[in-house]
Amino acid sequence: MGDALPYDKRPTDSTPVTTDELPPTPVRDRNIPATAWVEAPAALLSLGDDLPGRPVAEYKRRIGDWLLWRSGPATGGDARYWAGSAASIASGSGASGSGVAFTFRLFPDGKGDGVGPSGTRHTSFRSWKEDLRDH
Repeated sequence: MGDALPYDKRPTDSTPVTTDELPPTPVRDRNIPATAWVEAPAALLSLGDDLPGRPVAEYKRRIGDWLLWRSGPATGGDARYWAGSAASIASGSGASGSGVAFTFRLFPDGKGDGVGPSGTRHTSFRSWKEDLRDH
């Protein structure tokens, strides 16, 4: 691993990667696009299709069993986060065989909206991540 770089300055690493190879901690020297993840569900691959510039989702980290990805900028723009259960994706469970997943929309003004695994609707990204952590 190299030096930490700002997220928008990290080179894209399109080397194919499996679920087991996704790192548990934030990747700070490169961006792993969803297109490089061998088991990527269709919902993740199209996560940014309705956002400005149609950004490809990039891997961020694990939160327990959850794999966290973001499509769009970290701040100041339209973005959407996707968290999928690694165990359910590996087993192919879920409504469409893509596993259990949740999304959180982050708007340019810093407001957000998303339902977490508890069934609670969140307007704060922090509380949505805490819901992931606790379930």
